[in-house]
Amino acid sequence: MNTDNIVSNLDWARIARDLDEFGVTPTGPLLDRQACLDLRALYDNDAHFRSRIVMQRHGFGSGEYKYLANPLPDVIGRLRRGFYERLAPFANAWNERMGLDRRYPAELDAFLAECHADGQTRPTPLLLKYGPGDYNCLHQDVYGAHLFPIQLVILLSDPQTEFEGGELVMTEQRPRMQSRAEVVSLGLGHGALFAVNDRPKAGTRGDYRVKMRHGVSRIRSGERFTLGIIFHDAR
Repeated sequence: MNTDNIVSNLDWARIARDLDEFGVTPTGPLLDRQACLDLRALYDNDAHFRSRIVMQRHGFGSGEYKYLANPLPDVIGRLRRGFYERLAPFANAWNERMGLDRRYPAELDAFLAECHADGQTRPTPLLLKYGPGDYNCLHQDVYGAHLFPIQLVILLSDPQTEFEGGELVMTEQRPRMQSRAEVVSLGLGHGALFAVNDRPKAGTRGDYRVKMRHGVSRIRSGERFTLGIIFHDAR
């Protein structure tokens, strides 16, 4: 499948509006059923991964995930590169609005070179596996000083036939206000983009910062696989 065309043909004007307003936005379909099945099939072959995390051991929730090793599967590498190049100007605009000096290069390889020069050399794309009763606590995927402020998740299981529950949950912590929640339901092969940490929000007196966290609600039945694409590497 031609992921380059899929990425370029997304409604980027809507995506930008939703990210600005809510800090999360569905992308629509990114992978077909066979591509989802092919990625899920990787999970039991440890040769594709650098580490496995059991969430209960760390207080992260319930379930497990595995970080992919380099070289990444071709479809994941293409999606990571294509989305980064579209998102880098948007991320730079966010940083400017928040008064941050950090600017991201136009190409992913240049950004990863900056990560690697500071010791963030481990790839971060991952596959996550949830069964009945599993969930993911609200968190942020911050792995070092170099942080790209947006990440991508793609659902690899069919919520119509393979599991119930397991919605993507976002919270927005606003200064001197109660937190606001956003719930995103996805279809098989559909993705969502969301803020990793801080993002700007327009107020009556100009922009201010809100802090974002994300998680996954309890799986009521079945099994749920997802692909997470984080653009910065880890220390």
